Amino acid sequence: MRKFSLFVASLVLAGFASVSMAEDKPAADIVDTAVGAGSFSTLVTAVKEAGLVETLKGKGPFTVFAPTDEAFAKVPKETLAALLKDKEKLTAVLTYHVVPGKVMAADVVKLKSAKTVQGSEVTIDASAGGVKVDGAKVIKTDIVCANGVIHVIDAVILPKK
Repeated sequence: MRKFSLFVASLVLAGFASVSMAEDKPAADIVDTAVGAGSFSTLVTAVKEAGLVETLKGKGPFTVFAPTDEAFAKVPKETLAALLKDKEKLTAVLTYHVVPGKVMAADVVKLKSAKTVQGSEVTIDASAGGVKVDGAKVIKTDIVCANGVIHVIDAVILPKK
C-alpha cells in the first residue's frame, strides 16, 4: 500500500511540475501567434508584403487590432490586390492597426481614442453594444503574446490621412 501511495504521490507531483512548466513557457510573439491561429492568413501575408515581420516579432510591446480573414474578405478583391502591391499604402494601413504598448481590454474600454504607430488616431467606442475601433467590432480580446497583445476585429480599418 505504501508503494502505491508513493506512486500516486509521484504522479500528482509530476502533474504539477508539468503544469508549472507549461505556465512558465513564454507566449509566442505577435506574428507567430497570428500564424498559429489560422484565421489571420491574409493579415500575415500583408505583414510579409509590407516588410513588417521583424518589427512585429520585435521587442514591442504592441497592441494589434487584427482583422480576421473574414474581415479582409469584405474588402473588394481589386482593392486588396492593389494594396498588396503598394508597399507604402499597405504599411500605412497595417500600422494603423497597431498601437504602441500593451493595452489590455480593460484599458481599451476606458479610452475614446488611441494613437497608432501609423501616426493617426483610431476612435474607440465602448458602448453597451460592445467595443468598436473605427467602427470595426472587437470580437475577441486579450490574446497575450510575448511582445504585446492582439484584439481581433471584424473589419479592416483605414487611416483617414
